[in-house]
Amino acid sequence: MKSKLEYQKDVNCLQIIEELKKKFSPENAAGMSRFGINTENAFGVTVKDIKLIAKPIKKNHDLALQLWKSGIHEAKIMSSLLDEYKKVSEEQMELQVLDFDSWDVCDLTCNNLFVYTEFCEKKIFEWSKREEEYVKRAGYVLIACSAVHHKEWSDEKFLSFFPLIENGLYDERNFVKKAVNWALRGIGKKNMYLNKEAIKFAEKFILSESKNAKWIINDALRELKDEKILRRVK
Repeated sequence: MKSKLEYQKDVNCLQIIEELKKKFSPENAAGMSRFGINTENAFGVTVKDIKLIAKPIKKNHDLALQLWKSGIHEAKIMSSLLDEYKKVSEEQMELQVLDFDSWDVCDLTCNNLFVYTEFCEKKIFEWSKREEEYVKRAGYVLIACSAVHHKEWSDEKFLSFFPLIENGLYDERNFVKKAVNWALRGIGKKNMYLNKEAIKFAEKFILSESKNAKWIINDALRELKDEKILRRVK
């Protein structure tokens, strides 16, 4: 069934929130919690349903900012879908990254919006060195997302991220270490040259005394050496 918003030219923040409320599901919220998602201010709406509601709505920077300021979990994700990346300022990114309180909001905002901004590369280098858990995660998530979205970036640029990944190998916080792992795998799946370089980089740390580093490295190598992955990369 189509959303009522599909038949309206101008949609405001409250109307969108009301549409999200209609999808309220305590069961989904409970399921989200089991996957480590913060549901303190959430309706339990699936990402699929959020995208369906967002689909007919024209991108609107001001509307996106209003949705974000609502503080509602799903409204933040909706904001990342409706914002206009060319209008996103560095100040906005710095404010919103501090609002990340769940890995899904972090990942979807980076993938849907931040990766396309002119500040993406700068924030990779800055945020991956920050101490806040979700800010640091965002730096590494941007590396992984850039490997998919920035086809125009050179191999050398991706190689320049290896020192950042090395620095992240010893951060034992769950949401950081998984993002570091994702960043390494993302680079290694971009093309055969970067695959070989990522494997060469990773193998330097196989004998690390850090259990955290070993987990990141071994998990990444398992995927980067997988025959199915190699065929796809080729």
